[in-house]
Amino acid sequence: MPDSPIFISEKLKTEGEKIYTFFAALTPEQWQQTVYGEEGPWTARSILAHFVSAEQGFLKIFASIRDGGPGASDDFDIDRFNASQQAKLAEVTSAELLARYVVTRAQMVDFAASLDQADLEKTGRHPALGITSLGEMLKMVYLHNIMHLRDLKKVVSG
Repeated sequence: MPDSPIFISEKLKTEGEKIYTFFAALTPEQWQQTVYGEEGPWTARSILAHFVSAEQGFLKIFASIRDGGPGASDDFDIDRFNASQQAKLAEVTSAELLARYVVTRAQMVDFAASLDQADLEKTGRHPALGITSLGEMLKMVYLHNIMHLRDLKKVVSG
């Protein structure tokens, strides 16, 4: 069932493995290629740092919603969060970011698998989606990463 905790956790696991495999195969030059330039250059390394920090933040937001809380605050500024996290992770090596990604994604997979169907229907505030269900938020985690990975693949293979 596409909207079950088991389906979502398996999808997160499978997509996470694909992301790991892709990043693990990058050359040192590919890690530094610019993918996005609007907010200061975002490289492959920046995107992986974004995956790590976003998922760490989402785990807190999702747990809040599961436990009956509101999720992200009304005044959450996603651009400010992303910029602060990029600065915070600037000195972390690509290898360490990849290791952190593996741990964080495993936590996300475990979190999704621990939910029941009623948990997926709970609603709260997502930083980008607004008020929506926890199930939709969890699906957005892997869809968000697929989008960035598609953009990254265009640059490094292009």
